[in-house]
Amino acid sequence: MNVANASVTPMMAQYLDIKAQYPDALLFYRMGDFYELFFDDAVAAAEALDIALTKRGKHLGNDIPMCGVPFHAAENYLLTLIRKGFRVAVGEQLESPAEAKKRGSKSVVKRDVVRLVTPGTLTEDSLLEPRRHNFLAAYSEIRGEGAIAWVDISTGDMRAGPCSRMRLSPELARLAPSEILVSDSDFDELSPIVDETGSAITPLSKGSFDSTSAEKRLISLYSVGSLDAFGTFSRSEIAALGALVDYLDITQKGKLPLLRPPVREAANRVMQIDGATRRNLELSQTLSGSRKGSLLDTIDRTLTAGGGRLLDRKLSSPSTDLSELQDRLDAVEAFSTAASLRTDLRDALRKVPDMDRALSRIAVNRGGPRDLVSLRTGLEQCLTLHKMLSDARLAPAVERAVTDLGGHDDILGLLQQTLNAEVPLLARDGGFVASGYHAELDEMRQLRDDGRKIIAERQAQYAAETGISALKIKHNNVLGYFIETTAAHAEKMLAPPLSDHFMHRQTTANAIRFTTLELSELETKILNAGGRATAIELQVFTDLCARVLDVSANLFAAAGALSQIDVFAALADLAASEDWVRPKIDDSRAFAITGGRHPVVEKALKDQGAAPFIANGCDLSAAANASSIWLLTGPNMAGKSTFLRQNAIIALLAQIGSYVPADSAHIGLVSQLFSRVGASDDLARGRSTFMVEMVETAAILNQADERALVILDEIGRGTATYDGLSIAWATLEHLHATNTCRALFATHYHELTALAGKLPGVENATVTVKEWDGDVIFLHEVKRGAADRSYGVQVAKLAGLPSSVIDRARVVLEQLEKGEREGGARQKALIDDLPLFASAPAPKPVAKTSPADDRLKEISPDELTPREALQLLYELKDLSGG
Repeated sequence: MNVANASVTPMMAQYLDIKAQYPDALLFYRMGDFYELFFDDAVAAAEALDIALTKRGKHLGNDIPMCGVPFHAAENYLLTLIRKGFRVAVGEQLESPAEAKKRGSKSVVKRDVVRLVTPGTLTEDSLLEPRRHNFLAAYSEIRGEGAIAWVDISTGDMRAGPCSRMRLSPELARLAPSEILVSDSDFDELSPIVDETGSAITPLSKGSFDSTSAEKRLISLYSVGSLDAFGTFSRSEIAALGALVDYLDITQKGKLPLLRPPVREAANRVMQIDGATRRNLELSQTLSGSRKGSLLDTIDRTLTAGGGRLLDRKLSSPSTDLSELQDRLDAVEAFSTAASLRTDLRDALRKVPDMDRALSRIAVNRGGPRDLVSLRTGLEQCLTLHKMLSDARLAPAVERAVTDLGGHDDILGLLQQTLNAEVPLLARDGGFVASGYHAELDEMRQLRDDGRKIIAERQAQYAAETGISALKIKHNNVLGYFIETTAAHAEKMLAPPLSDHFMHRQTTANAIRFTTLELSELETKILNAGGRATAIELQVFTDLCARVLDVSANLFAAAGALSQIDVFAALADLAASEDWVRPKIDDSRAFAITGGRHPVVEKALKDQGAAPFIANGCDLSAAANASSIWLLTGPNMAGKSTFLRQNAIIALLAQIGSYVPADSAHIGLVSQLFSRVGASDDLARGRSTFMVEMVETAAILNQADERALVILDEIGRGTATYDGLSIAWATLEHLHATNTCRALFATHYHELTALAGKLPGVENATVTVKEWDGDVIFLHEVKRGAADRSYGVQVAKLAGLPSSVIDRARVVLEQLEKGEREGGARQKALIDDLPLFASAPAPKPVAKTSPADDRLKEISPDELTPREALQLLYELKDLSGG
């Protein structure tokens, strides 16, 4: 929008100048109590927010589209725009209209962008989910070496680690960042990978990823001589970390958030789980996108926002560090066996606010008095928990956390002394500093709130001094406060010694008016008391924030300790109430589960009041360099998929340091978890269900190592029978001979069961059913051996297919099975002879009844006495011929 200055108003010229600096963002242009948007920004925002689009003035002869949102409700609108993929530049007024007029009557109020709001740079509570991190990530490559760094500016947590381009998609699935930064030279190649995860992608110049500049940025940020104190980072990791800092500097307009020192995460310390497996196992959300019904929702008993985020992070990144896992399990065991302590502990944790995010808002000047109160409340609970746990016999992980809970007496005392119990949201509203903390503030508040009472007291004082009881103190807009008395009494005040104190101001027809130096000063104080009180409180707030930030490292440590203790206590509470057991974890190839259960399905059955979950064991223990695979057969709906998933989930829970839903569990460390369960297509990328299945299977066969755990369900079902069978056969052989991993392989191809006799690491297992009068009853029990058939027709009957279809299917199935027994040529002839489309529906079978059935229909059980019920049993036995 290049226009001549003469063609636009000064205000619009200012708008266009600011907007030109942020062409890719919507500009929120502050005008009084509203943020206004103009031109294309207004059109886009009005549609996205469903608000009215109006117009204001003209530009180049055309109406200027305009819409606006109230300043006090801007956060809700910002959230909607961010979720719909917009970036927003917030342009504020940097001076008041009165200050602008001092430069000239036609001067425009100074405005500039104070913040660029993007998906990865949110800090406000109303814009964030309290129990989920909001990560901003950056990906960098230097000479073929890739790295990813990520930060949650709402908590200050920043990390980095190696990441090849092939591993980028799984890493993004693990972190689920809201926004990822890439070099503009890599933008086109990386966009498809990022789009799969649903993250927003933002290109930055190569300069942002320059490792030398990035190192200088980080050294300056942390005021250190080198980064060695934080660990040994590769050049690509430093480049990614530096890009994060550069982007935050750009979006926060130089006001960097409070960032903790970066932590390096080694790739081999975390169980590798790809995006497909996370979706299939529904770890943090269900396939429909809901948190409710996911594994995280089922196991999350944390009571603090920080604890909820920590549990989410542990579940998304199961550990492969054996000592760390034993440490966590010891902590959970300590709390699981101390029920009374755990109850008291969790009662205290319920009162803990979100200290991490309160600190971060204070650091970027978006905090308020309530954030300081959150820190005070959090530190008070730290003190409570420290006293509660100091004398308890605890695991080392808990003892380390307890250490971080103490040592905050000075800052806690200051916050307790300074802040009222109830405080406003915004510092400018005042009223949050406690009485007695600041003498001048107390005086200003008294003058502001009790001015009339103070004037009355001063009037009584003057009346006593002069002996004139009729003396009054009055006020008008010309003189302000003044002392008034009658002319008869005024002579006394005009003469020494009173005239030395009382100064004549005005004579009227009926009275004479005086003032004093004290009254003039009191008047000034009363008139300015409100503003002065606010100014003092704002200064106190600023000083308190500075004191808090001086000890931010200690406060972050305390908040982290609270989160750790919350997670340990939550997992212990889960284990105690649901009868879970401590798993044995080691570096063997063991995988022996007895009485294993699926926690999500078990909870759903309990909530519905249904029959209890049927527990099943699984033994995939393998020797070194050998495979161990269970080939699972059985009908649909019998529970094969549930069995597959529950064993994967048990392994995952064990490696976050949790007890597991089983009678016992011995698990050798799992390095990778792969799941190919369920069927879905990918229409957006032109992939059929079968193609998606093959892509995911290929990823497993190409990546799974000997410590991987693989669960595969119905490989090859999406194509012709013999094609599918051959693919499933070859896949099973590859897992056994090449990947040599532990695996569960569910299939309907009964021909595969023959492999159990040929491949030493393969065993047959089946989900048992019972057939009764042509119907199938699911027993949900897994046992060694192979299924005799698939019971597909019986399952179709349960699903409600018309009886004519079921009967016809039975006829066709019988003929096909007969033909298969008699040879291929006979089978082909039978298929040619079967009138599949011309045949009339099979006659509907006439339901057979017995005298016992007829007698049962006549009975009303609620009306039977115990004796009558017993007599009826004998009668029914006779009628049935028994």
